[in-house]
Amino acid sequence: MPRGVFITLEGLDGSGKTTQIRRLAAWLTRRGQEPVLLRQPGGTEIGDRIRELLLDSRSRSLDSMTEMALMFADRAQAIAEVIQPALNQGKIVVCDRFTDSTEAYQGGGRRLGSEVVLKLHRIICHDLQPDLTLLLLPSFESSLARARRRNDRMETETGRNENRFETEHDAFYRRVWEKYHEIADREPDRVVLIEGDLTIDEVHEQIVESVSERILSLAEKS
Repeated sequence: MPRGVFITLEGLDGSGKTTQIRRLAAWLTRRGQEPVLLRQPGGTEIGDRIRELLLDSRSRSLDSMTEMALMFADRAQAIAEVIQPALNQGKIVVCDRFTDSTEAYQGGGRRLGSEVVLKLHRIICHDLQPDLTLLLLPSFESSLARARRRNDRMETETGRNENRFETEHDAFYRRVWEKYHEIADREPDRVVLIEGDLTIDEVHEQIVESVSERILSLAEKS
C-alpha cells in the first residue's frame, strides 16, 4: 500500500489555521479522501494532558528547555499513536502544528536556536517530515490581536485558560514571525507561504491548489 500524505498547517495563533483546516477537511472528504485530523500539542490522551500544562497561564514558571521537551514528548506520542499508523494505512493526515512550530516558538521566540530543535526532531521524531506545510502568515498585528481576542472568548465560554503564550510581549512574537520566514526560505520545496491579510476564501483557494498539486505529484512518484 502506498504511504499516505502528511500535511501540516503552521502560523501564529490567530492566523486562521483552525478555520482553514475545517475547510480543507471538508474539501478532501468531498473528494473521497477523508483525512485524519489532529493538533499539537494534543491529539492523544497523553498529548491533551501535556497541552493543558503547556498552555495554561498558571504554568508561568515553566523553563524554556522543559517547555521544548514537553512539546517533543507530545509529538513523539502523536507520531506513534496517530500519525505513523495513519500514513502506513495510506491515509491523509492533516496536523495543526508540527516541529516548525517548535523551531519558531522555542527556537526563535525563546531564543533556543534552530540547531537544538532540529537535532531533537531527528532523534525523537525519527526525522519524519511533512509532505507539505502550509504556512499562514497574515499581518503580524492582526494575527496577534485575533489570537488574544479568541483566547479571552474561549476562557469566558469554556472556563479553560490556554493563553500562556498570548501573554508574551510583542517582541517574542516578532522573533517567532521572523523564524517562520526563515524556515520558509530554507525549505521552499516543502513550505508554501500564504502571506498577507487575505479573505478566508482566498486562503482556502491557495490551500486547495497547493494540496492538489502535492497529492498529484506524490501519486505520480508512487
